[in-house]
Amino acid sequence: MSISATEVRFDTDTMWVGLSDGRTLGVPLAWFPRLLEASPDDRAAVQISAFGLHWETLDEDISVPALLAGWRDVQSSPINSLVS
Repeated sequence: MSISATEVRFDTDTMWVGLSDGRTLGVPLAWFPRLLEASPDDRAAVQISAFGLHWETLDEDISVPALLAGWRDVQSSPINSLVS
């Protein structure tokens, strides 16, 4: 079974992603600098697809499997932190 996003909402510090299996995943906005710095209107312009989340104006793409694995923005992913 493939888990996908069904909704996205934000509070001051967190992105909340509703999942097709009924769970809600909260991830810190600090993990995604483009979203952290974006206006509420830009954040709200998310496109949800079977592949994940996309913000055209922010040039941001986030997959649900990556979120579930704990991956952050490519610049601050767990692998990059181990290498540096």
